[in-house]
Amino acid sequence: MQSINPATEELFEEYPETAHESVDLRLQMAHEAQLSWRKTSFDARVSRLRSLGKLLRAEVDSLADLATNEMGKPIAQSRGEVEKCAWVCDYYAEHAEEFLEPRTEPVEGGRGYVRYDPLGVVLAVMPWNFPYWQVFRAAVPAVAAGNVMALKHASNVSGVSQEIERLFVRADFPAGVFTSLLLSSERTEKLLGDPRIRAVTLTGSERAGKSVAAAAGRELKPSVLELGGSDPFIVLADADVGAVVSQAVQARTQNTGQSCIAAKRFLVEQPILKEFEAAFVDAMSALKVGDPLDEANDLGPLARSDLRETLHDQVSRSCEQGAELLLGGSEPEGTGYYYPPTVLTNVKPGMAAFDEETFGPAAAIVPVGDRTEAIELANQSSFGLGASVWSSDVDAAEALAGQIEAGCVFINSIVKSDPHLPFGGIKRSGYGRELSREGIREFVNVKSVWVDSV
Repeated sequence: MQSINPATEELFEEYPETAHESVDLRLQMAHEAQLSWRKTSFDARVSRLRSLGKLLRAEVDSLADLATNEMGKPIAQSRGEVEKCAWVCDYYAEHAEEFLEPRTEPVEGGRGYVRYDPLGVVLAVMPWNFPYWQVFRAAVPAVAAGNVMALKHASNVSGVSQEIERLFVRADFPAGVFTSLLLSSERTEKLLGDPRIRAVTLTGSERAGKSVAAAAGRELKPSVLELGGSDPFIVLADADVGAVVSQAVQARTQNTGQSCIAAKRFLVEQPILKEFEAAFVDAMSALKVGDPLDEANDLGPLARSDLRETLHDQVSRSCEQGAELLLGGSEPEGTGYYYPPTVLTNVKPGMAAFDEETFGPAAAIVPVGDRTEAIELANQSSFGLGASVWSSDVDAAEALAGQIEAGCVFINSIVKSDPHLPFGGIKRSGYGRELSREGIREFVNVKSVWVDSV
């Protein structure tokens, strides 16, 4: 397992793949750990979650450096990601017991209630783009509910994967409650046939999601999929363009544009189109691209060379299909997998920048005649993860939100994941939910209990 620093194109670290015998031993340890962990009191689980959060905050700098070296995230954003993981630890430490409190239901002639029991070992298949957060937002509610987790992380962030396991151990979680497995994708699918694995959660590509969902389906094991997105960013004619543009830039370029919930299609009403284009291009062109360890830079490299090739191909095909290039669009020379801030306009359905998920700092502006067309084009996508609506009329924006086919819609705010709200998509963006009350209940046995008097 090689980790290549995307800024230098040099080998950062090499990790041995977990041997077959070791995988079996680790799964057995996880299975045995869960048998006792499920009986642990909420107080004991909460104490460990709080310790985990404290460790994350205490070691934020070294953890952030590791992520930036492995996948190229700008260092300030890497620190923010680690701090967000501490937040989710605190959130479930405070709310897990409440969310899993047995619920009494009236039944005739007896007493009925519903309880939420853990399932067992949950396999997590996770991507590289938020190497800490996407693991913690799945792992923390799972272990808070009494499950244990086995992680198959992306191979280019194997160092992060092993560091997360060490953090759980140092926070006094019993051995086996969180296990890191360094595996190829081919070996991961076979794991789902192991009876010790009781469920699977995956964040990643549509292709990976289909493969894992099919394998889980054959074994009749529950799964949660958080896949790609092509989020619409709808700007209505009554919006304050100056205020919206700064948010639009952040929405498109967070994590150098490598985010499933990044805004990718900017649907702008015609009366403000030219004003938005000019301001957006100015703001995008002002971004500094360079060494992600340098705090002065806004954008780092893309995580791998093939990702840059794919993005450039999408931009080029879109231009060939009739889109107009306003900014960027060329692969820079030199070391590092960098790509410049890029803006396309007059993007329409049928073009790569509209139909496909673009993973990088390339924005597609889609002119719309009115709000009806905005909703039609927002929904004319195979994805349904997030969306945002920008308007000075909040009531009107909320009315539009109800018509958008997405798992989450934000009004006058960029799309984000927050522990207080369930997170997930519909259509080809996946199914199931993470975070909040819904997230902790994904991997539990919802058990009905009926008690008759003797």
